[in-house]
Order: sequence, then structure tokens, then C-alpha cells
Amino acid sequence: MTLDRANIQGFVVRGYRLPVAAYLFLRVDDPIKASRWISYAADQVITAAPWSEKPAAGINVAFTYAGLKALLVPDYSLAGFPAEFREGMAARATLLGDEGEGHPSHWEEPFRAPGDLHLMVMISAKDDEKLEQHKAHVCERIEGFGGLTLIGSQIGKALEDGREHFGFKDGVGQPSIEGSGVKPLPGQGAVDGNGWRPIRAGEFILGYLDEEDVLPAAPTPDQLTANGSFLVYRKLHQDVARFRRQLEEAARLYPGGVEMLAAKMVGRWPDGTPLALSPDAPDPELARDRMRNNDFAYADDREGEHCPVGGHIRRANPREGLPFQGKLVNRHRMIRRGIAYGPELPPGAEDDEQERGLIFTSLQASIERQFEFVQSQWMQSGNAFGVGDAQDALTGSQSCEQPKMVIPGCPPFFMDSLARLVTCRGGEYFFTPGVNGLHFISAADGKE
Repeated sequence: MTLDRANIQGFVVRGYRLPVAAYLFLRVDDPIKASRWISYAADQVITAAPWSEKPAAGINVAFTYAGLKALLVPDYSLAGFPAEFREGMAARATLLGDEGEGHPSHWEEPFRAPGDLHLMVMISAKDDEKLEQHKAHVCERIEGFGGLTLIGSQIGKALEDGREHFGFKDGVGQPSIEGSGVKPLPGQGAVDGNGWRPIRAGEFILGYLDEEDVLPAAPTPDQLTANGSFLVYRKLHQDVARFRRQLEEAARLYPGGVEMLAAKMVGRWPDGTPLALSPDAPDPELARDRMRNNDFAYADDREGEHCPVGGHIRRANPREGLPFQGKLVNRHRMIRRGIAYGPELPPGAEDDEQERGLIFTSLQASIERQFEFVQSQWMQSGNAFGVGDAQDALTGSQSCEQPKMVIPGCPPFFMDSLARLVTCRGGEYFFTPGVNGLHFISAADGKE
């Protein structure tokens, strides 16, 4: 099976590894004028087609349900989109754990008025200069066509060595996609009798067979939805100072010290070494080896003595290991694209109260079965892992009665009184059409 890569927006299939990005949020004021820009953009987006040289900058485009409606996509198509997409992220806040300071009433604009958010243009670039040049060009073209108003923006910039603000290597465990043309690496796909195989493309891209060997549910016509994916966007604030204080206080009683305790929370050492393969110390050579640094499962670590069952990466992708087997995991995988925002907080520095964190994006065929399931059942609840109501120590809202994490050992260590470390500042659900879908949207006129 081969993907129609020339019609799939590129970041769905592969990470660009371009270190700076801008996200432009737009409102449709005039659907006819806006459609002309979309027709233009359909020929400008970076696709998944092979390139001989990585572009210096480029764009990708996604739409909210309100945006598709504003652009006069036919009612019969709109009615076929799933309920969670039509409702939008803010309406799903309770399910996602977006409560307290992370409740949508505290979100930043333009996410506090989601009905006005219609399009997101994502710009990726190799450096700050190219980003500013391309952003200016995109804004100039949008203004020239008319019909669209910029209502918000966000800049992202990768940190040194591919780490996120808590200090850990990020983006190691992406799923491999069948037919993508990207060579799979051990550990990225699904466990089978011969090691690892790529995940079926229909788990991520509409119009292709999924792990159940059926086409994922999608609105009609195929011209709109084939080669498209659903996109989750979340701006996640990371409280780095609180993370460090919590570790230092807990490590006073933990014999492994701060670094090991942090690794137990995450499931990897800061350099990316997996605890499943090197539980006692980081292994820089292993961490750098892409043929080995993701090649593990948890079948031989049922009790979590190497990697705690409540560790962040084990919750996000339980792999093979009782009670998780086969499709129970494969049906909940996501393609994750993320980039940091905000300045780093130097080691040992006091809290400067600046905004910093991660722009989290995920791509999937079903927001409900993939992103929402993982967020609500694996991150915000511990029942599936046999740890009761304990939430993920790294990203959980810690709204349960006794927020804690158990580190197996003799005796086990109880890291209790966990504080919230990650708070959503805003987000939304988008549909990322294929190039064919962009042309359909640009030609839509609301007719049945």
C-alpha cells in the first residue's frame, strides 16, 4: 500500500525538523474572497512528496468546524464530521482535565471565543530570518486576497538538543506509518512476530485502511476528506520552577536522587535513554542510536521495576506489556508534532514567571479514539494501569483526591502531594485536508 504523498500535507507523514515555527489564527469575514486565498494556498503547502532539498520555509493549513461552515462547505459534508470535532476542544474540557487554572474561561485569545477561529496557518522555517520573511509574505498575500482577518498568532522555537523545558529529549517515539516512504525504525510501530511493523495508515490519514482493515469513518465526499487528518492543537504552559522544586523536595527521601526520580516520572533519562533498556543510569551511546533507543516493550517489566507503570511515556504508549496487547495500543496511537515556546529557565534560577512551554499538536483519524482517549483514560486516570485514580505525574491536572506516583522498589517510594506542572493555555480541534480537500473547500458554495 502506497500513500498519495503529493496530496497529503507534509507534516502529517514526517517531521520537518525545522527549528522555528509560527501559527497564524484567522477568521473568515468573506467566504468568497477567503476561498481564493485557499485555492492559492493549496499550491503552496508543503506536501509529503519527496524533496531533494529541505525547504527553507513553508506552510500548512488546517480548519475548524466553524471555519468549514463559514467557508460554505455543504451541509451534508458538515453533518458527517464527528461530534467532538463539531463541538470543539473547549466543550470537551471536563473530559480532557482542563479545569481550574486550565479551564477554557482562563484560556488566551483567540481560544476563548472559538466560534471566531476558522483557520490556522502553520509556518515552519530553518531560522528566525526565514520565518519572519515567510510570515510577512503569507500575511501580505492574505491581506491582498481579502476576506480573512488575523486574530492571533504564536511563535515556537526548538530548544537546544531537541529538549523540552523540563530538560528531556522530546519526540523520540513517533509511530511509523505504512506506505509513507519513510524508513521505519525499531520500536516505532506495532509489535508482531518478527519484531516491529508500521502502523496502518488509516489510523492517521482518512481514505486508507486502518488496524481493523477498514476505512476510517469520514464525511462525504472523498474529494474533501481523503488524504486528510484531524489535528489537535494545544498550548501547554510548563511550570519549570515548580517541577524542579517538587523533584528536589521529594528526592531528599529518594535514594536515587533528583535525576533518577525525574527519569522515573518520565520513563527516560534526560538524554533520551529509555529506562526499559538502561534503568540504572543514562547511556549516551544508546540514546544516540536510533536503531536501539526506541526498541523496547514492557512485557518483561510488568511491575514497573525498570520503568514505572505510571511513567509518562508508558502511559502515552503502553506498547506490549500486560494488560496491553496488540490493537488495544495500536488503535490509540497518534502522530505528535511539537515545538517549544518561550525562553529557557537557566538551571538553579528562581522562577521568572515568564510564559514557556510546548506547542503540542497531534494528528489522527479519530480525535475521540486517539487523542481524547489517551488524555482522559491514560493521562488523567490510572485505572488502566492499576494505580487507581493517580494521574500522570508530568502532565496530569492532579485534581484527584491524593495526587501521587508510586516508584516500584524494595521498598516502593511514594511521591505524593504532586502539584500541577502543565496547564493548557488554549487549544482547538482542526481538520487538515489533503491538497484535494483544499481545492474542494476553495470551490465550495454551500450547495447540496
